Parts: sequence; structure tokens; C-alpha cells
Amino acid sequence: MNLLLRILGLSLFLVFVTACAKDEDENPNTQSTSSNKILPLGASRVQGARPAFESYRYELWKDLKEGEWAFDFIGTVSDPFSYPLVDGEEFDRDHEGRGGWTSGQILNNLDDWLEETGSPDIVLFSSPGGNDALQGKSYDTAVQNVNDIIDLLQSDNPNVTIIIEQMAPGRSDIMTGVLQVFFNQMQQEVVNIAANQSTPESQVIVVDMFTGFDDSYLADEVHYNETGADFIASRYYSVLQTVLED
Repeated sequence: MNLLLRILGLSLFLVFVTACAKDEDENPNTQSTSSNKILPLGASRVQGARPAFESYRYELWKDLKEGEWAFDFIGTVSDPFSYPLVDGEEFDRDHEGRGGWTSGQILNNLDDWLEETGSPDIVLFSSPGGNDALQGKSYDTAVQNVNDIIDLLQSDNPNVTIIIEQMAPGRSDIMTGVLQVFFNQMQQEVVNIAANQSTPESQVIVVDMFTGFDDSYLADEVHYNETGADFIASRYYSVLQTVLED
């Protein structure tokens, strides 16, 4: 119960921060024309909340820049936190991470987000069902929602590439009982989803975020510190190099 209260409290903070960021954005982004439009999709692990904890997005952005890829992060949320410049360039802050949101909430809003951002070429689908587990939601409903999210993304763009996580665990002291069962089941279910949802035009690719991940990569019970964010970014980058267009 204490864990849930802390997560809900942080979720309210992130919702407030996101709302403020949107209010301050007087010139919303036009739809991207990049050949590699990347949508980071998920909850607080996507959103981040510096300095309390990190999103993987900044570390991944640096990896992609170092690799000299042409790309654009897209999303209706603009990160309000502060990041160091890299070679004089500002971090691309756009994303679709909503702290505390369940798979059902993401599903119910995704169509509106896609209408605003335009179709992504690549989606980074973070920790599917993670908040469903933390909030005691139905496992079966979470699985259905994840499938429906992929259906919606493929309907929006039949050629979209979706990279879906076998999510990193929470801190070891919370990974007990029902939460551990949910986690273990979802890790295997993600493999099944990817196999069933992939088409000749649209790959659904699994990325393993849990092997080698440990408590030292976490800033709190579930969120990344800088080392953890770099670990997750590196796993994404290894897959992105195989699917990005030159």
C-alpha cells in the first residue's frame, strides 16, 4: 500500500509538470518530416522527473547523435527538465510518457496523440502493463490493451516498427508475490504478442530490458537513475541500428 501511495503521489506531480509544460508551449510543434520519426511511448519511465529519476530518452538521444543518425523524437509532451547541451545542440524533448498511466489510459488517448503528432515510423513501447501491475489491475485486461495499442499503431501506419520491452524489474524488495507473477507472465507474453502481431510490413520487435538489470540501476522502487537510463538506452540503440533508415 505504501508503494502504491508513493507512486500515485509521484503520478500527480508528473501530471502537474506535464500540464505546466503544455501551457507554456505557445507554439506547438508541427508534424515532423524526418525519415525516422521515433515515438517514445509509455509512462513515467519514459517521462522522467529530473533530478529525482531519469528517462532513457536523453541517453538514447546522445547515442543516436553520436551514431550520426537522422531522426526526430515525436510526441505531444515536451520535457520541461534541464539537460546539458551536446556539441551545442539542445536535447529533443518530445515524447509520449505519462507518469502513472495504465495501459488502458494510454490506449484511450493514443488516437488523439497520433492525430496531433502524425504517424511515427518507430515506436518505443516502454514497460507494457507496468502500472497495471503496480496498481493491481487485471493482467488479462493489460494484455488485451497492449494488443489493442499495437493494432491502433499499425492501423495508423501499416509500416510502423514497434520495439516493445520485456520490462526491467522494480527494486528487488518490491518484486514479491502477485507483482512478480505479473512480471514473469508479461515477459513471456510480450514474446507471444510480437510473434502474433508482426506483419510483413510492420515488425514488432522484442527488446530484453531485464537481463543484467539490477537494483543499482534504480533511483527508487521502479525508476531509473542515470546508469539505469543508459542501460535501457543502449538496449534500444542496439535494435534501432538495425531498423533506422539511413
